[in-house]
Formats: sequence, C-alpha cells, structure tokens
Amino acid sequence: MKVKQILALVLALVMCFALASCGEKKPTDTPSDTPDVTEDAPQGDVSFEKEGVIKLGGIGPITGDLAQYGVAVQLGAELAVAEINAAGGINGYEVAFKMEDDTGAADIAVNAYNALKDWGMQTLVGTVTSTPCVAVSAEAVNDNMLLLTPSGSSIDAISAGDTCFRVCFSDDNQGIVAADYIADKGLATKVGVIFNSSDSYSTGIKDNLVAEAAKKGLEIVATEAFTNDNATDFSAQLNNVKDAGAELVFLSMYYTPASLLLKQAKDMGYAPIFFGPDGMDGILGMENFDTSLAEGLRYLTPFLENATDDATVKFVESFKAKYPDRASYLNQFAADAYDAIYALKAAYELADVTPETSVSDAGNLLKDALTKVSVDGVTGTAMVWSADGEPQKQPRVAIINNGVVEAA
Repeated sequence: MKVKQILALVLALVMCFALASCGEKKPTDTPSDTPDVTEDAPQGDVSFEKEGVIKLGGIGPITGDLAQYGVAVQLGAELAVAEINAAGGINGYEVAFKMEDDTGAADIAVNAYNALKDWGMQTLVGTVTSTPCVAVSAEAVNDNMLLLTPSGSSIDAISAGDTCFRVCFSDDNQGIVAADYIADKGLATKVGVIFNSSDSYSTGIKDNLVAEAAKKGLEIVATEAFTNDNATDFSAQLNNVKDAGAELVFLSMYYTPASLLLKQAKDMGYAPIFFGPDGMDGILGMENFDTSLAEGLRYLTPFLENATDDATVKFVESFKAKYPDRASYLNQFAADAYDAIYALKAAYELADVTPETSVSDAGNLLKDALTKVSVDGVTGTAMVWSADGEPQKQPRVAIINNGVVEAA
C-alpha cells in the first residue's frame, strides 16, 4: 500500500512539473520586442492564406544585430497596409503583407525569397539591407518580379535589372550629398573618414564622399578602415584622424560600430564634429546606449519625427497609436517602408494590377507605372522614380541635440 502511495505521489509531482514547464517561455520564443512573424500572426491585418488578395512580401533582418532596421521596415509596411485595407484596399482588393527574416545574410535572404514565392508573393518590398538585396534582386529579375527596396542603398542593390527600384537614396547620393553639405555649410575644411571596408554600404558612401570632396575643395586628411572582424576597437583609427588634424570625422558605417567608436572617442578626449549616413538612424534606440555620446552627431535622413508637415504628423500619430510600445522603431526605415507601400499602391492602381495578374505581367506593368507616378510621402514630397530605379527627392540632415533628433 505504501508503495502505491509513493508511486501516486511521484506521478502527481511529475504532472505538476510538466504543467509548469508548459507555461515557461523557451529561448526560441519570439522576443517581446520583436513582432511575431509566424503564419499564425497575420501582418497588415489580413490572413496570409486568404485567397483573392494582393500579396506583398518583405525580407529583412528582424533578428540579430541589424534588427533595428528590419523590424522598423516591417512595422512601417504593416501600418501602411492596414491603412490601405481600411480604406478599401488596392483596386478594390485587400492586401496581405508577409515578412521573412534574413538576419542580414544574403543566403538566408534568397531562401526567404523562395519561401515568399511559394506563398504567392506578387511584389517584393525589400530587402532591407544592401548585401542581401544584391542576391535577391538577381532572383527577382529572373522572375521579372517588381522589387522595391525601402532601404537597400548600395549601387549594386538594384542594378540587376529594370524591375528593381528603391525608396532611399543610393550610396552614391549619400556620399555626394554629405560632401556638398559639409562644404556648403562650412562645417570643416579638413575631413577624416572611418569606414567598414568589408561592407559595400560603407565603402560605397566613402568612395563617393572622397570623390566629391575633391570637387568641393575639402581636404580628406585620412581614410581609416576597419572590418567586421575588428569592429570593436577603433583607437588606432581615431588616433590617426586626430593626428591628421581632422576637424570633422565622417563615420561611413552603421550605428552599431558607431556607438562603440563614439564612446572610445570620448574616453580619449577627441571631440571633432561627427557626421554619418542614414545608417546612424536608430542609434538613440540602442539598448543601454549612453545617448550623451551622440550629442552633436549629424547624419543624413529622409525622415524627422518632429517635422511639422501633414504627412509626417499623420504617420507619427498613426505609428504611435498602432505600436504604443515600439517607439524606438519610429525611424527613417519605418518611414521608407511606409512610403514604399503607398508607392506600390499608386503604381498598382495606375497599371490596374489585380491578384490574378501573373508575377511577370505585374512586373512589366509596375516597372512602367512607377516611372509615371508621383508620391507625396513621409520621406519626400512629389517623389518620382527614373527608369534606373532611383528616386528623386530632397535630402535632409539631422542633428542630435539634448538626446533629441532635430533638423540640422
């Protein structure tokens, strides 16, 4: 009898433990600060599997070091899709948006593209970063699929063919605009550049800034490289640009290495003007980042949260209402994606593309329509696109003052 009682007690304890374990959050669960991208959680408020809808795919890093970009693009796109569906859809059809994670890697991005094709994607909003976009754009051209990247800025990102377009400025434009701004505003005459030589985004911007600087009478006193493998210690690069007499240092990189570099510059007492490309956007939202390190940092951006134009005010209010706990993702990448969806809406309506239109036929119709529409968006008014996929719009420069991003 005692044996039976002991066995019953053991069995009860095992069952209690199992029930408790079911409630634990596993390491593989979606982090609380990252939107759910599983098929059980529709994006854009329309079921992934619903028939007779326009299917737009998205690819970007929604996990990993670049997730600040990918999640922002996802949220911006979802917001636009939800608004469009609430207003009657595109050509009377609802829109489904599905985002796949590529962690910023080209091979994973290609797999994500194939998964979205199997799902029925008609047009791609992506990829988010440049290197994966190079690989995926080649696939899209082979399928004659319209690709509109919100933020893939390298020249090669959309050079694969005539169905590839972008919302953001290219690296060429960023380097040129930055050099022009530095010269025209008289910020400095001696400029140092620190860049990631293993990243096409960083090198593309650096190359064009250096070339334009020569035309504008700026002296590039030092160009210092680092790679992904040594992107934690910038003491040598900082000392070299300091010794060369750089009054302004252009940080041709993303915000993650920049956050470490700014800390090291402060520690060594070096305080030039720091200027960067749009990859700086999001630095204030980094977890545990001392925002005072970015005080005075200037960077290129098409979007300023505190701008007072009607489009920006509406976007900011709608974003905060839909995502009250995701304020750190309210940046230019979300704005680029938001504008990308509305640009596609304009092109779809001009070309009369429906869910029944084949991918290839839609590609032919949309690539022509995108060169004929004009979009008043959050990242620019009267935005137009040329046949090479490049947008035409005015750039902006932001500056961080007292922990707030303002127009420079």
